[in-house]
Amino acid sequence: MNIVLGITGSIAAYKAADIASQLVKAGHEVHAVMTKAATEFITPLTLQVLTRQPVLVTLEDEKQSWKPGHIELADRADLFLVAPASADVIGNFAHGLAPDPLASIYLALPRSTRVVIAPAMNGKMWQHPAVQRNVAKLLEDGCTFIGPAEGDLACGYQGVGRMSAVEEILTALP
Repeated sequence: MNIVLGITGSIAAYKAADIASQLVKAGHEVHAVMTKAATEFITPLTLQVLTRQPVLVTLEDEKQSWKPGHIELADRADLFLVAPASADVIGNFAHGLAPDPLASIYLALPRSTRVVIAPAMNGKMWQHPAVQRNVAKLLEDGCTFIGPAEGDLACGYQGVGRMSAVEEILTALP
């Protein structure tokens, strides 16, 4: 299976390395796409080594071909997994905004491509009516959400908002 793995700006971004590694070991072709904020938590090189594929962070990374790489990734994706997914990216997806390659790929996906989103954010952010409206819109659009889970959050709070366990995410995939 050809999987596009989106990674956004969250402390949970380090878990994307484990997800990528396990998906590759299971025989999947994994293409990592990171937001600029994600690169503050984990390096593109880490994901490039684990996936054995170039990592897309900006549209400038697509210079190796005349063909837009983000469109090609969207066309070839059997599964679009975003783990972790920040409130910002969830909002971009819900409103059809494309400020980066990750959101551009989401908008260019064939309607038949399965989209799985594993949110990670502060509990107050997760429970905010704006975020919940965006989640409802994406559910209406056919996206699947895994989590978020409850527990200790990076901000020092406890409650809902942490990204679901890697095993739970992997088990939920087709």
